[in-house]
Amino acid sequence: MILRSTNCLVLVTLVALGQSTQPSAPEPVAAPLRELPWGQLNFLHTTDTHGWHAGHLQEPSFTGDWGDYISFAQRLHAKADDEGRDLLLIDTGDRIEGNGLYDASDPKGLYTRPIFKEQHIDVICTGNHELYHKASSDNEYLSTVPNSHGNYLASNLDIIDPNSGERVPLAPRFKKFTTKNQGIRILAFGFLFDFKGNANNTIVEPVEKTVRQRWFLEAIHDREVDLFLVVGHVPLDSSEFPTIFKAIRQVQWDTPIQFFGGHTHIRDYLEYDSKAYGLESGRYMETIGFMSITGLSTGGQSSTRPPVAEAIRSSPKFARRYIDNNLYSFHHHSSLNSTTFPTAHGRNVSAMIASARKDLKLDHRFGCAPQDLWTNRAPFPHQNSIFSWLQVQVLPDVVSETTRKDVPRLVIVNTGGIRFDIFKGPFTIDTTYTVSPFTSRFRYIKDVPFQTAKRLKQILNQDVPQLVEIPRELATHLPVSTKTQAAAFEGSRESFDLNYGLANQMPLPSENDLPLIPGYTTHDAAGSDGDDTIHSPVKFYTVPNIIESRLAFPTSEAGDAEDPEKVDLVYIDFIEPYILRILKFLGTGYEIGDTEAYMEGKQLTELISEWVEGNWGGDC
Repeated sequence: MILRSTNCLVLVTLVALGQSTQPSAPEPVAAPLRELPWGQLNFLHTTDTHGWHAGHLQEPSFTGDWGDYISFAQRLHAKADDEGRDLLLIDTGDRIEGNGLYDASDPKGLYTRPIFKEQHIDVICTGNHELYHKASSDNEYLSTVPNSHGNYLASNLDIIDPNSGERVPLAPRFKKFTTKNQGIRILAFGFLFDFKGNANNTIVEPVEKTVRQRWFLEAIHDREVDLFLVVGHVPLDSSEFPTIFKAIRQVQWDTPIQFFGGHTHIRDYLEYDSKAYGLESGRYMETIGFMSITGLSTGGQSSTRPPVAEAIRSSPKFARRYIDNNLYSFHHHSSLNSTTFPTAHGRNVSAMIASARKDLKLDHRFGCAPQDLWTNRAPFPHQNSIFSWLQVQVLPDVVSETTRKDVPRLVIVNTGGIRFDIFKGPFTIDTTYTVSPFTSRFRYIKDVPFQTAKRLKQILNQDVPQLVEIPRELATHLPVSTKTQAAAFEGSRESFDLNYGLANQMPLPSENDLPLIPGYTTHDAAGSDGDDTIHSPVKFYTVPNIIESRLAFPTSEAGDAEDPEKVDLVYIDFIEPYILRILKFLGTGYEIGDTEAYMEGKQLTELISEWVEGNWGGDC
């Protein structure tokens, strides 16, 4: 049975929304809102923020920064305390790589680590991006873990201590605590999906193995628990969370379980049974997830603090909301305005962010984009696709080895290396990192037979029956769930509208009320009423795992391209293991020793900014 919250549409009009905290951010736009479904125990959830702690400076719906979130949490904590409820904050990883605030500093994260720690988070775990490089995982262990004051959990993750050289848990495996107002006894764990791309100073233990370990079995046998809280950088519908759910249910068949997930960059909600639900809260500081549970037992209840009235029920009730990260939503949900909402702490953190952006010169302009270019809002190929722009305009201009510039080359870039859209207007240092934040460099194999090289695209894009396993990390994330896609399926595997019948969500505002603005219209396991802001639908498209550019190919006398006998096979280093695996499958003998740095290992990020400077110069 799906438990649904009772919602009502709120049409709110603030006289003055107040200037967004980061000076260059646009004002949020007034829109119809749904109320937060407060309960006995409540949560705020962030995940996959990827350094976007300044908010989105070109998208009005997501302009809240980390300081605004701190103010929001403080205001909601005050409300919870006044009403005898509890509020906990959760973060499920991938806090790094994806924005200039993190990526432009040397060392990376110099500014974001002190900014992030200003928010008190009750349970936190790692993501896969924290583990790709030794330096970032060491920073987690030496900085983020101690800054979390016992709230960072690593149930299936070890690290080689950089000081002692010994293998140790990155953080405590679990924690048990009691909420301050309701006295709810919570046993919490922090997991990572079965990730295999980590640097060699960390060890990710498979979840299936972890749940059979003695410490885990002893922990879940604790009978003095009112709620199991499982946070993880784990997709809700992957195998890991069901494995944990089944392990707990074998021991505690009816104790409520709340999961918080991440990694797939979507808004999602899933039922495991009538007393176990999971929430995933989007990406890039676009979404603040809100979750509530009512009807939990209170084994740690102080006799001086009675439970809230609605907590007395035989079966717990779960409810969720996806909050658009902007001051318009924050003001409404806190019942405050631009004057009364900000806290001193929040303002100070916003000032820290502004100062960091200034130090890093993130507003320095390379050029001016003449149009919007989309990762998922345009099909591929298309004149509005960022991947078509990269394939047709950028790669042919910038990918050339001086000593082999006349050699035909086949260039492969995975779409997952392009993380965000380009908006018409200033293209800045910050834009460079939001579009391509990774330290991806080009490598190549000389003189590969073209008839072999051309098959890579088919296999990497799974255009043929799956011959070689290709991970989904190669492609850019589609920012909606498969349930959303199925709900809006229109007979095309390439595209769909985020349109789930707004009339079934809520009564539509009349023409005299607030208009709908484009945005998320999520469909999940509880229905289509999860978004706090009611939007008009946006159309999204799937894109291939990789794109390919064929450069310096011979031409006939008529000017038609001809197939060369051999090519230089050029590719982003991130996909080198898959390139070599496929080449081996195709019967070649290429190995890692046959690969070389191309263009002296120049980064794709640098090449994009140089192209923009040379082709999009001028004032906006």
